[in-house]
Amino acid sequence: MDKIIEKKKGLTKKQIPYIVGGLLLLFIIYFLVFQDHSSSLNVEKDKITVETVTEGQFDDYIRVIGRVEPITTIYLDALEGGRVVNRFIEEGEMVKKGDVILKLENRELYQNILISETSLAEKENYLRTARISFEVDRIETKRSLLENQYRLTKAKRRYEQNKKLYQSGLISKEDFTQAEEDFQYERELILINKQKSKNDSLIKTKDVVQLEADMVKMRKTLALVQERLDNLNVRAPVDGQLGMLNAEIGQQIGMGNRIGQINVLTNFKVQALIDEHYIDRVSTNLAGTLERQEKKFNLKVKKVFPEVREGQFKIDLIFSGGMPDNVRTGQTYHINLQLGEPAKAILIPRGGFYQSTGGQWVYVLDKSGKVATKRNIKIGGQNPQYYEVLEGLRPGDQVITSGYETLGNNDKLMLK
Repeated sequence: MDKIIEKKKGLTKKQIPYIVGGLLLLFIIYFLVFQDHSSSLNVEKDKITVETVTEGQFDDYIRVIGRVEPITTIYLDALEGGRVVNRFIEEGEMVKKGDVILKLENRELYQNILISETSLAEKENYLRTARISFEVDRIETKRSLLENQYRLTKAKRRYEQNKKLYQSGLISKEDFTQAEEDFQYERELILINKQKSKNDSLIKTKDVVQLEADMVKMRKTLALVQERLDNLNVRAPVDGQLGMLNAEIGQQIGMGNRIGQINVLTNFKVQALIDEHYIDRVSTNLAGTLERQEKKFNLKVKKVFPEVREGQFKIDLIFSGGMPDNVRTGQTYHINLQLGEPAKAILIPRGGFYQSTGGQWVYVLDKSGKVATKRNIKIGGQNPQYYEVLEGLRPGDQVITSGYETLGNNDKLMLK
């Protein structure tokens, strides 16, 4: 008969490996799910900077460095070329309109003036001779017409006398005919001489008028040449300060060359360079301020230059109201340029963290102040003091604002 084998109570050797494996699997799952795997770094608290997030007024402005320039600069160009023979005023000296700054010498110009004066004198002599000749011809023509008129009168009288005598049969027909022909001849001749006198007078008058017109042109030409001679004296076109003079005695200056400039000091402007990032936000009439002598002075943008060079563009600002005492060309000022209206916002002080994170995240301390955790944020505008926080932070949060270069990219910082 078969024997019934009873099952043993408890764990068997075969079940132990399965149980151990299950426990190990549960432990791994627990470790992966419930344990903190974030990276961390121990940091000494006295080597970082912690700032408090606040809520307040955000002033949308940038700080730029401006350089004082004269309100107007007049450039001196050589209107006439020549060699510098005298230098009467030095750089930095004040000048009045019309003051002679330089004297040039141009021998070729002197020769041109001499030629023009000689030509003018010759033309004047020719005109004088033409007028005398015209007057002589006019007198001679008048005398000739007078003689013609005298002969015509005699011929007419003889013709009328012979006509009566011929009708009375006292003279021959030949004598009458001769007297008639002489009278006709003298009458036609005086008509011809009168026409000739008129034509000659018109021609001579036209010639004289042309000569006089030529004389006027030559006088104007000579005046222009003499004006060029006066241009050898380089004069100040306005009152101001001679800012730069690039001309030494003996130096040859070409016509049109720039040799200096005069700064008009009746007012000043401030010229500044701004990062091209702001080119769409900067326009004329924007307000700016600067502090000098413990006072605040207002400015406004007068001109925005559209050209960008080396990542910057240029603007001109002018003082609106008073200006600092003893303003000098070349002085530099720190200017706060207002880009928008002030508005209420959440603010975080500026710091070196922005260079590492681009403003995308920061380390925020917990309530104990011993642990700082990485938190994503969104930054809007910025000014020299604050960043405008749009998302991720609340007033009262403690944030590490110093540079993150030595902190790596850890999720947590353990502060000691």
